[in-house]
Amino acid sequence: MMVDPLPILEPVLGDYAGMATQVIYFVVSFLVIYLLGKAVAIPIVTKLMRARGLEEHARKPIKKVLSLAVIFVAIALAFGFAGLGNILLALATIAAAATLAIGFALQEVIKNFVSGIFIFIEKPFKIGDWIIWGDNSGVVEDISLRVTRLRTFDNELVTVPNSVLTDTELINPVAKDKLRIKCPFGIAYDDDINKATKIILEEAEKNEGIMSDPEPIVRLTDLANSYVELQCNIWVAEPNRRTFMKVKSDYTKAVKERFDEEDITIPFPQRELSGEITTQN
Repeated sequence: MMVDPLPILEPVLGDYAGMATQVIYFVVSFLVIYLLGKAVAIPIVTKLMRARGLEEHARKPIKKVLSLAVIFVAIALAFGFAGLGNILLALATIAAAATLAIGFALQEVIKNFVSGIFIFIEKPFKIGDWIIWGDNSGVVEDISLRVTRLRTFDNELVTVPNSVLTDTELINPVAKDKLRIKCPFGIAYDDDINKATKIILEEAEKNEGIMSDPEPIVRLTDLANSYVELQCNIWVAEPNRRTFMKVKSDYTKAVKERFDEEDITIPFPQRELSGEITTQN
């Protein structure tokens, strides 16, 4: 229990002894609460963040916010212990009004900040992931509480507000340990479907980047105006944008070359024109 300093200070400071006592209570209470918060709350939250697998770049801003919260709580409780409730109430009223004004002025910033917290907690993607949102795509280079920075495949650095990524449909093709790729092939109606299917599967078996388990599967998916579509579903392990494009490109090229060798036709769209042509002499 804190020793009451009033009897000691009153002979020295007279009428100011009460005010000095309140200041001492405030300072001591603030230091005790702040140090306890730093010693207890922050380590506990840090341990929880590590348990959830948050990376260091994600933990730093959260710890800064927590430190500010500890300071705020220490100040509020210190005012109470010092018997300065009226001052605390006045400051709280001023702070509420200021917060409201700042909130209106910084709506987008706050929205992005909250979105950033959701990204850190839910982890829909991490640094190094290839993600697709809307008509855009890129590799994540940095995640902050306000924005996410991505490198496009044209080597452009794009800064995207976090709210954009949380408010729109986002695809993370590399979130799992394998990825399915759909490879459609069109053949002529006169061609042998079974022969074409065999070629497609044989070329899939030859490609080292294509997994054998799950095994490639070919299905007839469309009877279009000028072609029959056979779609092969293949799987790649440890996917990223580079392996995705390379495997699909190499595989499609190999099937095309086999089709040429085996006289399997990849038809192009045909149009029939009807009408009359008149000429003037």
